[in-house]
Amino acid sequence: MSNQADHQDIFQRMQAGEPLRNDDPEYPRFAEVVARTIRLVTQMNASAEDVHQVRKQLSEITGREIDASTTIFPPFYTNFGRFIKLGKNVFINHGCSFLDLCNITIEDEVMIGPKVNLITENHPLDPNDRKTVLLKPIVVKRNAWIGAAATILPGVTIGENAVVAAGAVVSRDVPANSIVAGVPAKVVKTL
Repeated sequence: MSNQADHQDIFQRMQAGEPLRNDDPEYPRFAEVVARTIRLVTQMNASAEDVHQVRKQLSEITGREIDASTTIFPPFYTNFGRFIKLGKNVFINHGCSFLDLCNITIEDEVMIGPKVNLITENHPLDPNDRKTVLLKPIVVKRNAWIGAAATILPGVTIGENAVVAAGAVVSRDVPANSIVAGVPAKVVKTL
């Protein structure tokens, strides 16, 4: 008897956090989306004249309408785009990079500083399997603030009202109403 994974397409399996391998029979479908996204992101960053146009073009990349209350300053980078979900009143500053081969969910009222990296993908330590991509989602809860040049690693949830200090590297969940700083990020204060 076959399992449920046999009936899911490559995109459903990616969202479920299954490893992505370049020998997957559906890998060409994935590669098509990446090629499209790279083209559209390049166009958006080169031609966007205002935040309304960026929002419209990013809506095309993500396949979801981005609320008019959300602001994204270019340049903005993503390698896939389809698994980004942005809430209302979100602010994303210049030079951010969202690697979304797994889900990235940004809830309402979140502020993201310049050059922030949200990365849902990693690779196995085994050199023989290193080209496999391991996938875990990122969730940024309501009213969180991520400071400039912070990096959020795969599988992390940033709690409601939490603050991630500039330059922090976050490898574990951040509790609600707390401030984390450092490499690796640790709780330094409770709000």
